[in-house]
Amino acid sequence: MGRTTTGWINGLVGVLIFSGSLPATRVAVADFDPVFLTVARAAIAGLLGLAMLIAFRQARPRRSDLVPLAIVSLGVVIGFPLLTALALRYVTSAHSMVFIGLLPMATALFGVLRGGERPRAAFWLFSGLGSLLVVGFALSQGLAAAPIGDALMLAAIIVCGLGYAEGARLSRRLGGWQVISWALVLSLPVTAVAALLLMPASFAAVEAPAWAGLAYVSLFSMLIGFVFWYRGLAQGGIAAVGQLQLLQPFFGLALAATLLGEAVTPQMLASTLAVILCVVGARRFAAPLPLTRGENAR
Repeated sequence: MGRTTTGWINGLVGVLIFSGSLPATRVAVADFDPVFLTVARAAIAGLLGLAMLIAFRQARPRRSDLVPLAIVSLGVVIGFPLLTALALRYVTSAHSMVFIGLLPMATALFGVLRGGERPRAAFWLFSGLGSLLVVGFALSQGLAAAPIGDALMLAAIIVCGLGYAEGARLSRRLGGWQVISWALVLSLPVTAVAALLLMPASFAAVEAPAWAGLAYVSLFSMLIGFVFWYRGLAQGGIAAVGQLQLLQPFFGLALAATLLGEAVTPQMLASTLAVILCVVGARRFAAPLPLTRGENAR
C-alpha cells in the first residue's frame, strides 16, 4: 500500500472520529459552561498526552518548533473547541456541522502558505465549489436567525485550518501523535489552571450524557483523532487529504439525527451529497504542479 493511499485511510479515520465532535459538544454544553468545557477537555487530553510522551521517552521538540506548536495549540487545542462550543449555544449541531465543509478550503490555503504545496487549478475549482455549496446552504437557512453562532463557526474554521496545516507540517518530522501531544502539553499549564478555576462548585446537576460528551471530546476529538489526522495529512498532502473534511458534515448529520434527534432536511442531504462529489473531483486533481526549471535548481 502506497504512502498516499495510507495517508487517505488515516485521514478518513480522523474525519470519522471528528464527526462526533460537534454532536458530543452540543450534548456537553447542555450542562457544562462552554469555556470550562474547552479548557477541561484540553487539560484531560494534555495529561494523557504527557503520559504518552513520558512512556515512549520522546525527545523534547527543538526550540524552533515552539512557535509552530503554539500555533497548533491556539488553533486546535483552544481556538476551535472554544469557538464551536460558544457557537453551539446559538445553533444546532446539524446546522453548525455544515460549516465544517469550509475546513478543506481553509486547510488547503494554509497548506500553500505554510506547507509550500501547489495543487493544480482544477483542484481549487472543486474545492471552491464544495465550499460555495456549504456557504450557499448556510445562506439558505437564513443567517439572520443566529448571526453570532454562524460568525463564531466561521472564525473556528479559520483558526482550525491554520492549526491543521501547521500540525501536518510538523508531523512530517515529529510524527502525528507527538505533535498533538506536545501542543497539548504546551498549553497544559494554562488549561489545567483555568479548568480548576472555572470548575463548577457542584457537579450534581451534570447528567450522564454531558459526562459522555466531555469524555468523547477529551479522548477522541482532542487526542486520538489527531493521531490519525496529522499522520494522514503528512503522508498524503495537506491540501489533498484535507478535502476529506468535506465528508464530515455527512457523517455529522447522521450522528446528529441518530443520537440527538435533530431534524435533517432533504436540502441538508442534497447539499452534503453534492459536496461529496466535489471531494472526488478534488482528489483526482490533488497532485501538485510540476516544479519549474528554476525551482528544480534550488
